[in-house]
Amino acid sequence: MHDVVEIKDVRLPSEGEVLGVVVKLVGNDRLLVSCMDGKTRLARIRGKFKKKVWIKSGDVVLVSPWDFQDERADVVWRYSEGEARWLKNKGYLKGLEV
Repeated sequence: MHDVVEIKDVRLPSEGEVLGVVVKLVGNDRLLVSCMDGKTRLARIRGKFKKKVWIKSGDVVLVSPWDFQDERADVVWRYSEGEARWLKNKGYLKGLEV
């Protein structure tokens, strides 16, 4: 018997934010993220997350592209495995390999 858990407090992208999957850790708190809009961006981990949240390759993240340089972004949120599964089941991650 499978236990189905409905996650209600998953942060969804707001205006100016894009879902993506971490492709590669570059170093110096930067990573390559393949985004839903088809672009691969160099994203930086904000100071708020640097030591509190560990991000690895394959994680689903929420990024905020820079206004003045679209190929760069800031990581706004990292989703847990359960949240990423929920996003995939609800169709938010269409076109991304998770």
